Amino acid sequence: MKERELIDTIHALIGPEKIGSLLCGIGDDCAVVRKTKELVLLYSMDTLIETVHFDRRWHPPGLLGKKAVSVNVSDIAAMGGRPCYLLFSLGLPSGFDEDWVLRLSKGVAEGCRRYDCALIGGDTVRSPEGVSLTLSVVGEMAKNQVLYRHGARAGDIVYVSGPLGLAAAGLALYTDNIGGKDEFSRLYGAHLDPTARVKLGRILAESGLVHAMMDLSDGLATDLAHLCRQSRLGARIFQKQLPFDPALDKAATLLGRDSLQWMISGGEDFELLLTAPPGATKKLQEVVANSGHLLYPIGTISQGHEVQLVSDGSTEGPLERSIDFLGFDHFNPK
Repeated sequence: MKERELIDTIHALIGPEKIGSLLCGIGDDCAVVRKTKELVLLYSMDTLIETVHFDRRWHPPGLLGKKAVSVNVSDIAAMGGRPCYLLFSLGLPSGFDEDWVLRLSKGVAEGCRRYDCALIGGDTVRSPEGVSLTLSVVGEMAKNQVLYRHGARAGDIVYVSGPLGLAAAGLALYTDNIGGKDEFSRLYGAHLDPTARVKLGRILAESGLVHAMMDLSDGLATDLAHLCRQSRLGARIFQKQLPFDPALDKAATLLGRDSLQWMISGGEDFELLLTAPPGATKKLQEVVANSGHLLYPIGTISQGHEVQLVSDGSTEGPLERSIDFLGFDHFNPK
């Protein structure tokens, strides 16, 4: 059973949400609950497990604490909201290193300061194997500005907010014991200390120009497939338009890997993925540029149900292949 199939099964067992104040439940980056007539609360939760999401051999505890916060806050950014509160559950093995845990906790505190949110509670438990970190985040925003996954429309332009594949390349370098090279500093940083795009998410939500949005955590192929599935549409992504960091090719050559695979399926980019109508392109880019950010158009939303990657072919023309759900899956690792 794949991860999305398990989620669908759980959702089916629970049945349709019937709570009057619940505006969106399972299926988006956050659950959305009405707070007042004008405001909503956003709820999300993520877990980081040792050997699955991080490796203590190379991940400094302070950066791991900050990353745990960023990963959760990124879900709030994906809806266009403002993070407010965090709950933190920490699982530790017997005989844990107290200094390591102190540095981890300082990283969590620094992450909270980075995004101006407060840690208000949680739990500490003994873990039979390795360290686990589970954070729940609560955010807030205007009800009429929430950006869901299901709002995409045929003809929309698909954008991402930054280069793709850096974190996956950084992880691959560390896994192959290649750390400390200045030329790969951006790749290491993307893996160890990602940044949630909270400011940009709020700007996009307030602009009124965006139809759908989510963050990139499991890779472009899988996350765009989720957005398309929720919107009941497909997408065509153009390989030449994918934002690229030259360090990716250097790392791929060194490791004998494919940089394109990192870009479309690597995961943990934590950039924003969004769609907007073609007529909004000029205004959207102006709004984003004024805030010091960039958006990269990478394709279009189309009729159908698949995500297609379009690459240069032979003299016969471009080649298209389905990349539906080719990103990270906890229960179907590649």
